[in-house]
Amino acid sequence: MGRYTGPKSKVSRRFGEAVFGPDKVLEKRTNPPGQHGPNKRRGKKMSEYGIQLREKQKAKAIYGMREKQFRLFFDRSKAKEGVTGDVMLAMCECRLDNIVYRLGLAPSRAGARQLVTHRHVTLNGKVCNVPSAIVRPGDVVSMREKDRGMIAVIDSLERQKTALVDWLSWDAPTMQGTLLSVPERSQIPENLEMQLIVEFFSR
Repeated sequence: MGRYTGPKSKVSRRFGEAVFGPDKVLEKRTNPPGQHGPNKRRGKKMSEYGIQLREKQKAKAIYGMREKQFRLFFDRSKAKEGVTGDVMLAMCECRLDNIVYRLGLAPSRAGARQLVTHRHVTLNGKVCNVPSAIVRPGDVVSMREKDRGMIAVIDSLERQKTALVDWLSWDAPTMQGTLLSVPERSQIPENLEMQLIVEFFSR
């Protein structure tokens, strides 16, 4: 199955939180999506497996990743030193599309992915159209010189409401961002219980 392209509000309602950023629909309709709205069966206590599966699905939705690649990230993080869940989350944050989003060049990760695939973004001075490319400390991410005046990018930078994370630096005149270090768990704002995901894959 391909990447989900339907209404994002429906996904946010399913998880009970705005996984794609501020959502006006979620403020008005807090019940899960479905023809009959909230019911008694939905109030049933979820199993341990269900809780773990739900957290994995939420992480995949947030980062726009498919199952095979998400599992690959788990396998790679398990082979590295450190807490597996934290290492895995840091890897997700170091994806090129996520870095473009964190820098404020796009209002969403989906928008950032589009900038990358349409060859508007450079990594260390070279055009990179692979959203899943891993950015390493010291790498420089920038808009391609002839695309720096794109209205959508300028608007996104002007509307950016959240402060830049402290593991990234941004130079406005040259529109270049640099990854200063691999983020620690405490530096990542996403509401995810990574241990549940690790337990799911370790079953």
